[in-house]
Amino acid sequence: METNIGKKVIIRGDRSGVEFGTLVAHNGREVTLHNARRIWYWAGAASLSQLAQEGTSRPNDCKFTVPVDSITILDAIEIITCSDKAVKSIEEVKAWRR
Repeated sequence: METNIGKKVIIRGDRSGVEFGTLVAHNGREVTLHNARRIWYWAGAASLSQLAQEGTSRPNDCKFTVPVDSITILDAIEIITCSDKAVKSIEEVKAWRR
């Protein structure tokens, strides 16, 4: 069985929202990411699948939070691996702050 451990992924939680980071642990619906950013709002991609494959074509319109060292998500319902192109695009989006 293929594992996504060590890969950059987008996680969609049932209630917790959407996160991007490096998958370091996965046990059922519980996943842990390192160097994680919450994807609060995205533009320039029609879906998370497109964002994971192509990144965003409108980085200035996205709201991706500052990275945190580690986050554990308890309600993961989707794990999408990211292409190198998407990783570069997502990581270049300026951190959204208030």
